[in-house]
Amino acid sequence: MIYYLGTYLQQRVALLSFLRLVDFISFRAIAGAITALLFTILVGDRVILFLYRCGQRDMPRDFVHLPVTSGQAKIYGGPLIVSSIVLSALLWCRLHIRFAIICVAAVGWFALVGALDDWLKVRHRNSGRGLSESGKLALQIAYATVFAVVCVVDRLSPLPDGLATRLFVPFVKTPLADLGWAYAAFIVFTVVAIANAVNLADGIDGLAIVPVSFAVAVYGVFAYVSSHAGIAGFLIFPFVHGIGEVAVVCAIVFGACLGFLWFNCYPANVIMGDTGSMALGGLLGTVAVLVKQEVLFLIVGGVFVAEAFSSLLQDHLGVRWLGRRFLARAPLHDHFRVRGLADTKIVVRIWIVAGILALCGLATLKIR
Repeated sequence: MIYYLGTYLQQRVALLSFLRLVDFISFRAIAGAITALLFTILVGDRVILFLYRCGQRDMPRDFVHLPVTSGQAKIYGGPLIVSSIVLSALLWCRLHIRFAIICVAAVGWFALVGALDDWLKVRHRNSGRGLSESGKLALQIAYATVFAVVCVVDRLSPLPDGLATRLFVPFVKTPLADLGWAYAAFIVFTVVAIANAVNLADGIDGLAIVPVSFAVAVYGVFAYVSSHAGIAGFLIFPFVHGIGEVAVVCAIVFGACLGFLWFNCYPANVIMGDTGSMALGGLLGTVAVLVKQEVLFLIVGGVFVAEAFSSLLQDHLGVRWLGRRFLARAPLHDHFRVRGLADTKIVVRIWIVAGILALCGLATLKIR
């Protein structure tokens, strides 16, 4: 909305010509990040108190081998981070651009899926009685399927004709292949996998929020590169008109994540819950597809990949198929907790790894 207001005023009032700043992606990205950060910090206490009075508290299951702190009920603060992202995006994004609409839709849909899961947990006063795994997957696949069709069909896709179905991989300048309609299945897998990977990582105070902020920052840089014809040409990336709005959204998410960390750092009384983690994961998956850097997530989201793989290895391959355990517990952060590492040490070390992986992801801009 600010973009439209600024454009209108600068054309009609000479003294307000400085409002041409809203035409620049970099300015709106920085302003959006600051808006999301300040909104989350300034309004956070009131929102958290409201959620507490509404009974939006986690009912954790008791695990004998985990520290006592895991049994303390905490407030589901997902609505705080989601509202910060959506409101900031409405203020600073060009809402007539399909990239912005898709990103906001991704946050909204996955937040609703997560909110339904959180509501069922609160209603039954048991974190094991939320939305079923099949129910979550069905709702996630429903969004991912619609999104995949929008991306693949030329007249609907926000991407240039012929670009949407091409597969790009890190360290390679040219597309690896043109998958055609098979790319739709790849999109569905990517979005659903990333959304669930982020959701699995949200298990200790502050654990997931910082790696998410690193990942969206990297994808924001890639989106900005693709939005600038000169930089894209120099780095041999496809120029995509309008994808700068994805950079703005990524900056907003980065600011909202930092603001949420203000309340979510150890020892926290507020967690993202499925509302926040699903929304961030679904948005990350969507952004990865829009920026044409799905495979890059294996690097910049390596922490989430490790968390998801550890659960898959333990619960499906190990326990269900082979009848044995490969880890003390799954996902990976619970394995470290059982082994005696303090929560703060686990979290900070994972932050360090996530930061290193983010830098490696940025390196692929030039090393190609």
